[in-house]
This record gives sequence, structure tokens and C-alpha cells, in this order.
Amino acid sequence: MTHPHRRRGRRVVLPAALAVAALAGAGLTVLSDAPAEAATARQVEKLDRGVVSVHTGSGNLVSWRWLGTDPDNVAFNVYRAGTKVNSSPVTGSTTYFHSGAPSSADYTVRAVVNGAEQGDSVHAVQFRTGYKDVPISPPSGGTTPDGVSYTYEANDASVGDLDGDGALDIVLKWQPTNAKDNSQSGYTGNTIVDGVKLDGTRLWRVDLGRNIRSGAHYTQFQVYDYDGDGKAEVAMKTADGTKDGTGTVIGSSSADHRNSSGYILSGPEYLTMFNGQTGRAMGTVDYVPARGTVSSWGDSYGNRVDRFLAGTAYLDGARPSLIMARGYYTRTVIAAWDWRDGRFTRRWTFDTNSSTNSGKGYDGQGSHALSVGDVDNDGRDEIVYGAMAVDDNGNGLWTTRTGHGDAQHLGDLDPSTPGLEYYKVSESTGQPAALYIDPANGAVRWKLGACCDNGRGVAGDIWSGNSGPEMWSSSDGGIRDEGGGTKGRKPSSTNFLAWWDGDPVRELLDGTRIDKYGTSSDTRLLTGSGVSSNNGTKATPVLSGDILGDWREEVVWRTGDNKNLRIYSTPHDTDRRITTLLHDTLYRTSLAWQNTAYNQPPHTGFFIGAGMPTPPRPSVFTP
Repeated sequence: MTHPHRRRGRRVVLPAALAVAALAGAGLTVLSDAPAEAATARQVEKLDRGVVSVHTGSGNLVSWRWLGTDPDNVAFNVYRAGTKVNSSPVTGSTTYFHSGAPSSADYTVRAVVNGAEQGDSVHAVQFRTGYKDVPISPPSGGTTPDGVSYTYEANDASVGDLDGDGALDIVLKWQPTNAKDNSQSGYTGNTIVDGVKLDGTRLWRVDLGRNIRSGAHYTQFQVYDYDGDGKAEVAMKTADGTKDGTGTVIGSSSADHRNSSGYILSGPEYLTMFNGQTGRAMGTVDYVPARGTVSSWGDSYGNRVDRFLAGTAYLDGARPSLIMARGYYTRTVIAAWDWRDGRFTRRWTFDTNSSTNSGKGYDGQGSHALSVGDVDNDGRDEIVYGAMAVDDNGNGLWTTRTGHGDAQHLGDLDPSTPGLEYYKVSESTGQPAALYIDPANGAVRWKLGACCDNGRGVAGDIWSGNSGPEMWSSSDGGIRDEGGGTKGRKPSSTNFLAWWDGDPVRELLDGTRIDKYGTSSDTRLLTGSGVSSNNGTKATPVLSGDILGDWREEVVWRTGDNKNLRIYSTPHDTDRRITTLLHDTLYRTSLAWQNTAYNQPPHTGFFIGAGMPTPPRPSVFTP
């Protein structure tokens, strides 16, 4: 059977299965009906126009979303306080530079469909000084049982339309200053999660309680509209004492499962779906998998048992499912959940210890992140879990047996080859330091020699002088192309990426700055003012992605006093017209899992870069 697959603006038919028979049939525990046949359209958010006005020294750059549900031939008019400012409809981009206008100018945008002007959009979000501040309120600090005081810092965030008004809202994780890596003993303060609108209105606050330890690997939260009601839900691992946004406690409010080293190695573990508008716990089930015997995950003191990953995937090709996982150093278990009609249904469970998977090389292959995408072109998403992948039905798809890694990148990185590409760096010494992989079947296209703990790696088109992607990593001396050939100077950073200026080549995002790659040196495009990065040496933003305006990406940092989230949007005009990346579901699910463990930048399901073909329009529907 074949399914339609969209690529670079035209519809082609590709086979639904690839030659991975040696790996098929592994690791399936079916707890619900088999996945539906792949659909041609996927559920996405019903977004407003997302208009922004970014003030520069000579005027305002107004930009807005070209929605996946807009006609291909839609045009736009721009209005300031009800007066049209463009001489002819805007068709070549979704930007308009209004020269000489003050920073306070008020803009709306009207779509023009087949010559007929539609109604006004929402009013533009104003970036009067190049950025917009979203006020936030740090939780009160405290003292741990061993007498250590702590305060709170704004940490990772995600976005979703929590109240159904068409605008994205922020879900922010607050991390105590005594948060720990799993390898470190000691008590931590509670992890706090807020739902916040862009004007700073706090919708709710969830306190995960004393029985959820704080750190990068403990709380992975997913924000997505799982039931298709037009409002995003929030999924998190919970425990005894978790207090939802209405003040209701999950489980026992008095239980304290912490041991003298601060680890939590006993007591119940839950998975909870929270209402995005109120923070109310709508449904709670046992977390899968249970911790069981602590030592079965790789050590006995509590490090590897609590390594969690999370994501969102279109496993049936049309609607999103929740992915929750545990373990990657030894045993790995991935559970897929549907949230429909107010309840959880487990779709499948993949377990490397099951009789169908044991001994096949799936154990010990996970990274400090996961990726989601339709790697085999059957219309449904797979989970790329480090050096292995799991099919949409929960079967093992492939494993390279090259071990654990820190960073990974899945997307349409190379326009010269069909489908998606995958770049992974390895932490496992004795294994290739980095690999460029065909994610359809796990075939290694090229690899570096074994060396070391290769901590960071990046892939994307950052240089127009080379067709396709560039890839580089901590241990490599330069950048490499899609064939593995060395292409020149290594960039100044090995961290995040962002589409920031007017061309489709991506920029370097690291710490609190954005740089343009050059063959002799990098050029600074933005230095954040009064802001701090997150997660120590990882130096990641609170969030980066296309959350407002046109297809370019915003970056969100916390201010040094943790009282604001400072959002920067590009001041650069562009002649490119690309559908909002929020309606490309590979990108949208990448944005959803960005907060997971060691944060990674999102990628698209179609190529954006130098010499790119006409970008495709997505096949999507809204609730």
C-alpha cells in the first residue's frame, strides 16, 4: 500500500515500508486498537495572525503568519490605526517595513482572498525596543531538610494555545537554585510550572511537590492539543503531593519518599494531564514504566533510573499522541498515550527488556534527547531515540548499536536526497564520535572515528557557500558537508540555531547572542540585553522558535532578576514567504520536545536554506 507524501511543493507517492525486515516485529505491547491508516491532513493549532511590530531606528518591521489553512494565493494589506499603509497587496513575503513610523504605531493585517479583503487581524504585539518583556513571578524560595536555602530561576518553557483564543501562551518551568544532576546527591526544592499569557497574566501554577526531584532530567513537560478541542493540554510526571493549578493534591499530601541522599527511589509515580486553561488535573494514571528494581536501570543509587524523555508524535498520521520514556544507558522503555474524551489510553509500550527486543541491540542506545518525525515516509511519525528508532506502531525499526549520545538533529537537512536526514553525536567512548544516518533504516552514510565524550553537535544550513547542510561537533576540527567532507572553519559555537536575518540560511544561537557564520569569522547580529541563559554550560535559551510573526524564529531569555521573559523578534526584512513553521508538524513537535533533558533546536520537515526550492504548503486541519 502507498500513501501520499508531500515534499518541496509537489505531491509524490512513496512506498509505505522500507527494507528493514530484519528489525520488524520487535517490541510491541498493544493495549489499544491498531493505528489508523495515515491521513493526508494533520491536526494543528487554529492560530491567529500573530502580528508583530519590531521597531528599528528608521521605522517598524511588521510581520505576520501565513497560516497552513490560508489559500496558496492569499495576499495581505497592512493597516495602521485603520489606515492602509501599503500601496499594493503584499504577496512576496509576510512582512512590511513601515518607514518613519514611531514605535507606538498600532497595526493590524487583513488577508485578501481572490480579490476580497477579509476582516482585521489581532493587533500587533509591539517590540518597541527590539524586545518584549513578559512579566513573571518567581515562587518563594525555601530551605531543604539539611538546612540549605534556595531561590528560583526561570528555566525551560514551551508554548501552546492554552485558552483557545488563537494566541500562543507560555508554559514555564521554575527550577530551584539547588537543582541537581542525577549523578549528584542532595535535596532539591520543588519544581514549579506556570501557565502564562503573553501579557504576563498567570493562568495557573502547578507545584510538583517534594517527591519530584528538580533537575534537567526529571521533569519533561509536553504542551499540545491532544484531544482536538482547540485548547492545549499539559502533560507531566507527578507524584504524591503534587498540587494542581486549582490547589487539589494528587495522591498523599503528607508522604515524603526522599531518602537521606535526596533521591526518591520509592513511592508511587504518576502521569497527569492538566487542563491548559486552569491547571486542573484532569486525569492521572500510573507512570509507565514503573521504576521497579532501581539497579536494573544501570546503578543502585538513583542516577540512571530517573532519566526521563518526552515528546509528541502523530502516530496515526492525523492526531497527536503523547510519548513518555524512561532510561537510555541500559534499559529503555517508551510508552505512547492517547488523550481522548477526558481519559488516557495507552497505545503501545516499547521495552528493550521484552522478549521480542532483548539481545537485538536496542538497549543502551538513548540520547539526552529524542526526535520525532516520519522517517519512513508512511505518513506516520516514528521516535528516533538516540542510536535507534521505534516505528509508529511500537516496533523496533533500527539500531546502529553505536551507543549513548548528547545531541541529535532530525529534519530535512539536505535538499538533494528525499525524506529526512539525521545527525547524532556520541558520548560513548569507543564509538564513532558523530554519525550521519539515513533515519528510514539506520544506514550510516558517514561517521567520524571513535574518540571521546563528544558533548555537543549541530546540523543545519549555516553557510550559503556549500549546498545543503553543515555539521560540526565538539571533537571535530571543522564543518562537514552531507558527504562527510571537511568544508572549512568551525563556527564559534556548538549549540542552538535560529533563522534570524532575511535569508534562509540559519544563524548560530549560543548563550545570549546570535551570530552569522562566516568563513573567516562570525558576525554578531544580536546580543541580548540584561538576560541570562539556562542550564549551565549548555547555555540554552528559555525557548527558541517561530512563535510570532513570519517564519523567522524568536528567542526567549530570562532577565537576570527572573522577573521577566524577554522575547526578541527579528528586525530584518525578508523577501521570503514561508508558511508559519508552527503548521509544519515536524517543526511543531520539535518545539514541543525542545525542553526535554539537553535542549536542542527545532528542525523542519522541508529544507530551508541556500538555493531552496519553493517551500511546500502543509496538508493540515484545525479543530
